[in-house]
Amino acid sequence: MARVKGGMNAKRKHNKVLKLAKGFRGARSKQYRVAKQSVMRALTESYRGRKERKRQFRELWITRINAACRQCDISYSKFMFGLKKANITLNRKMLAELAVSDMNAFSKLADQAKGNI
Repeated sequence: MARVKGGMNAKRKHNKVLKLAKGFRGARSKQYRVAKQSVMRALTESYRGRKERKRQFRELWITRINAACRQCDISYSKFMFGLKKANITLNRKMLAELAVSDMNAFSKLADQAKGNI
């Protein structure tokens, strides 16, 4: 039986990694071994970054809601507790949007939350 050489497969694998490393500086985009390490690291960091972005947005929403709550003379935790008691189910993203764009509606929510504590 004839011997099969793996040159084509190796070349394909190398090109795939080098394509992902396009735009990296120096040897990171030219040499396979260095590029492979850089690409593996970059993919790990991007995965972690996608998870972290969600945390950062939630943190931002809570900060905005808290600032609006303080203007309505209520703390964030009491506001959220009051909303839960009043069976008002709005997520933090929508509450933050209300706090920024429509303060009148937010103050009505704050009044309802105060009434249910």
